[in-house]
This record gives sequence, C-alpha cells and structure tokens, in this order.
Amino acid sequence: MVQRSEVNPETWAVMAGRGAESAGAPLNVPLVSASNFQLGSERSYSRDDATPTWEAFEELLGGLEGGEAVAFASGMGAAAAVFDLLPVGAKVVLGDDCYQAVSGLAAAGAERGRWRVERVRIEDTARWIESAADADLVWLESPSNPLLRVADLAAICAAPRSADALVVIDSTFATPLVQRPLELGADLVMHSATKYLGGHSDLLLGAVVSSAPERAHQLRERRTLAGATPGVLEAFLAVRGMRTLPLRLQRATASATDLAERLAQHSAVEVVRYPGFGAVVSFDVQGGAAPADAVCDSVRIIRHATCLGGVESTMERRAGIPGQTHLPPGLLRLSVGCEHPDDLWRDLQQALAP
Repeated sequence: MVQRSEVNPETWAVMAGRGAESAGAPLNVPLVSASNFQLGSERSYSRDDATPTWEAFEELLGGLEGGEAVAFASGMGAAAAVFDLLPVGAKVVLGDDCYQAVSGLAAAGAERGRWRVERVRIEDTARWIESAADADLVWLESPSNPLLRVADLAAICAAPRSADALVVIDSTFATPLVQRPLELGADLVMHSATKYLGGHSDLLLGAVVSSAPERAHQLRERRTLAGATPGVLEAFLAVRGMRTLPLRLQRATASATDLAERLAQHSAVEVVRYPGFGAVVSFDVQGGAAPADAVCDSVRIIRHATCLGGVESTMERRAGIPGQTHLPPGLLRLSVGCEHPDDLWRDLQQALAP
C-alpha cells in the first residue's frame, strides 16, 4: 500500500480511505449503517468501536494533516471534546476573534468556574508566547473568523509551555492543503468538516487530528462517553467531498483573490480583508448595517446564508449574529465558491449599486 509520505496531498485526497485492496472490493468504503456487529472480533458496537465509514474519513484527513484523526458529530462536538480534556481551574488562552460558538463554549465554562479565559489579539505574537507559558489550553484560529487575521503559528507553537499544555489550531478556513500546524509543533488541529472538507453544504461533521496516538485515544474516549459520534452518511459524504478538495480550493482561491482586488476598488466598500490565501473574503460596506443588509438581500447568485466552504458562494452580515459586538456593523463575510468569478463580480456590483 502506498504511504502518505510517498505522494503529494492532491494524490492522497483521491486515493486514501479506499478500504481493502483486493479483487472484487468496492473502490469506495460503503455506507456501513450498523450500530451492532457480530461478536467475536474487535468491533462490536459502533459508538465504542467506530464503523469502516468513519475510519475511511479519519484515514484520509489524518494523512493530510500528518497525524491521527478522530471524527465527531460536528465541529462543536470536536471542540467540546478538546475542552473536556482540561482540568478544573485550567487557563484557556483564546483569540480575540474566533468562531462565536467556541467563544460561547469558553465563556460558559468560565461562568461555572470550570476554567478561566484570557483573550489575546490574533497578531500579538509576543502576548501569545507570554500567555502560553502557564496555559493549559492555547486555542487559536488562523485565519480568524471573520476578520481573517493571521497568526504567527510557527512562533506560537514553538513557545515554551508545560508538558500537559495543549496548543490547538482551528484550521477550518485554511484546510490541510494550505497549512499543517502539527508540523509546526501544535498538539491538535481542529476542523469543522461541515465547511471545506465536505464542501457541498450537505453535512454536519467535525474532527480533531492529534500528533500523539495517546491523545487521539483520549479524544475517542470522550466521543464514546458523550455520544458525539458522526453519522455514517455524513462521514461517507465528507470522504466524497474531500476527493475534490484540491480542485475546489484552487478554483475558489483564484476567484477570491480576484474579487478581493475588485472590491478594494469599489466606492461602496470601506475595507477589504483577505489574507492572500483561502476562499473567504470579508469587507465593510459604506454606511454600516442597513446598506450591508441590503446587499445580502439583493444578491442573486451568491446565497444569503450563514455557512461557508461549499461549492456555492455564500454571504452574510456577521455583526447581525448575537455576541459579535467586536465586529464592524457593516462587515460582510463572503465565502467564494466555484462559480465563474465574472458572474460573481456582476452579482456583487448590482447588489452594491446605490
């Protein structure tokens, strides 16, 4: 069998997670929708022992990230399992701009005295390094959601910390095709596979990839005890989606780069944020919330929706979501899909017109 180290990521995305290589075997691991298995082998009950369909997804993602992947029912199921590894009274260092549900999870635990939370600006590398010294968990999104700030992951992952401390990078926006945090020294990489990995807006799935097998074992124990197990259909769809991830991301990134440049020249746009990679662009509409809402209501090709990472382009005003008070009121987050960039630009032009 070909090993991950022998091939490029694009090839691994196509070939991994195929199951047994034997005459007559299916090219894809099928939907194994079983809760129970015949006793007498290592597999007896799916919540405890997983299914071949989950394992195909974990093999594919783990190889791309260079670690051992554990699948969960959703991205937040994955995040909650990581937080559950913390001791009572732990110190959590969290970016000032991150997914609002993760912020909510951290805040809820702090209110109960489960842990204490310190927020750090994404670009403040010196503060991250200082805070990591006595932290139990360093949780960082890069690029951040939705301000698209980029952290110095190499410096932060290399910062001195205690032996039990965890550095976790939410790499949902970047995907393993853009950055591989485990190679920089991170302990865990988290993905909402609902987004780019699945890529078709038709599943909920999350995953954590570990650099250490014993930590992956701990996460599987949390998954079993909490029941945060992935659906077999969702895992199957995620594998199918990841087969085309390199192609989708290449097309969407080229279009995002083009649209970011055009938006920067538009008179109705105040600020454009684009880190130079990936397929998410955020921009501020002149006049604030009301004009930004009008843009969302006026697009005809771009879908007015909250999620991202699909083949279709989506856009929403993020400050309209409760708890996003740190955001400019007119900020729109645009997830660029696989449509022709000229069609997307014409759609934005007509929506931004006075």
